Amino acid sequence: MFRLLLVLPLAACMAAPPDLPAFMAARIETGPDGRCYGRDITPAVIETVREQVREPGEGPARYRSVTRQSILRERRAVLFETLCPPAFTPAFVETLQRALVTRGFHPGPVTGQLDTVTLDAVQTFQRSSGGPDSPVLSLASAQRLGITALTPAQLDLMNRR
Repeated sequence: MFRLLLVLPLAACMAAPPDLPAFMAARIETGPDGRCYGRDITPAVIETVREQVREPGEGPARYRSVTRQSILRERRAVLFETLCPPAFTPAFVETLQRALVTRGFHPGPVTGQLDTVTLDAVQTFQRSSGGPDSPVLSLASAQRLGITALTPAQLDLMNRR
């Protein structure tokens, strides 16, 4: 019994793993290189064209509407590097939310929780900046937001300019 009492206070000091939304945790996988990757499916882009076609025959002109759809881009699976789930601490999420608020993508408030407002803001930011159309934060987007460190190769490239 005495040992159990010592363990409980120590367990309270340990950092709890971040609470990721279930759908987001399911979309992040660890690769053989130990890095984490987000998996998403980009939607197809479909164009709908409606035109008026003249009916054959004599007399007054009669038209009918004809609707055609064509796929401009097929849907496809996308794999992109992301942060591993332990990185999504409340402090990191607050920093993410502040960065999105500063750029006009997050309406606030800054809560430190990955709620639907934050995930929608991440997706909108990534879509507008050429990243994946996903609520899972890509590593490149986190670097663009200035909330994660750049790689040595990226720093070297920046210093050459």
